[in-house]
Amino acid sequence: MKKSIIFANILFALSLNAAEVKLGVVLPLSGTTAAYGQSALDGIKLAHSMQMDLKNGDKIKLVIIDTKADKLESFSGTQRLISQEKVLGLIGEMVTANTLQVMRVAEQNKIPLIAPAATGDKLLEKKSYSSRVCFMDSFQGSSLAKYTNQTLDLKKAIIITDQSTDYSLGLSRAFEQEFKAQGGTVLQKFTINSGNKDFKALISQIKSFNADFIYIPVYYNEASLFVRQAKNAGLNTLMGSADGVADMAFITLAGNAGENFIFTDSFDSDNPSTQLGKEFTILYNKEKNTKGVPNFTAMGADAYFVMFEAMNTCTNTLTSECINNAIHKTQNFEGVTGKISIDKSGNAIRSVVVKEIKNQKQSYKDTINP
Repeated sequence: MKKSIIFANILFALSLNAAEVKLGVVLPLSGTTAAYGQSALDGIKLAHSMQMDLKNGDKIKLVIIDTKADKLESFSGTQRLISQEKVLGLIGEMVTANTLQVMRVAEQNKIPLIAPAATGDKLLEKKSYSSRVCFMDSFQGSSLAKYTNQTLDLKKAIIITDQSTDYSLGLSRAFEQEFKAQGGTVLQKFTINSGNKDFKALISQIKSFNADFIYIPVYYNEASLFVRQAKNAGLNTLMGSADGVADMAFITLAGNAGENFIFTDSFDSDNPSTQLGKEFTILYNKEKNTKGVPNFTAMGADAYFVMFEAMNTCTNTLTSECINNAIHKTQNFEGVTGKISIDKSGNAIRSVVVKEIKNQKQSYKDTINP
């Protein structure tokens, strides 16, 4: 009885001394890339519900802002989180251009940032307080080039690039370089811009090339429009993309035209490789009454779990400097999406998954390790 009373008193004392640790979440919850942000936020919130109390009793509080998928909002919103909310860490944004704005503020104020899904190769150049849990464009672009050339034996490709996004430019460059290195031929390269809606003239040109693969590393809005118009025009060439189409929004918008479309991804929720991945998948499916965890949900969760692990390492000295150092020392962390290591530059070392759309669902095809 006395031991129980003593233990209860200890817990009560800890609760009195517990502090609230604010973690800023900077995501596009409205605007053109809202599907990415909303999906990632689902993952962050569920991860937070699983692990919110640090080992010293401190409790993490999420402070969430909507960037509206806008660069200026990304910059100013991050400023508010740091100056007004006094956050000790940041998670965000989802696309490379907006993440760069968040990083500008994070670097100036020496606040550690983890990006869930910004894949641009040069994103972390000359950065000290920024990192990511996703792979780089060069890795996912070259991985799909190898897969299409070696596994699918496709040798003649066309590349369609959104020239208005660094994301698409980087992926196209990586795919072209590796596809040619594998002995393939790039028959032609075409460019589009974000917001384009009519691809009929472009599709007409592509039909004359007799390609056996079309690589179109763009975001889900343009990708879904393109595949629908291609199907209507009788263009049946196999197409592929990157993680910009990994959200269910692409499947919904593309409809039957998305059948057999292949793409690179970070996670296969049907076959989670870690205990945390299994537990997270069960909880997510139960909460959403569904089967399957979206890629960006899993990536949002991993950004949170890596941040949580770093904060737990620093409970004796809970400063942004200590948290940042701990993030950059992450080695073989068993996250939702698999094992993640983060090097001194902040880049993640991890595998890439190849998937295919089958019957309006994502279907696992292969895993490519670094």
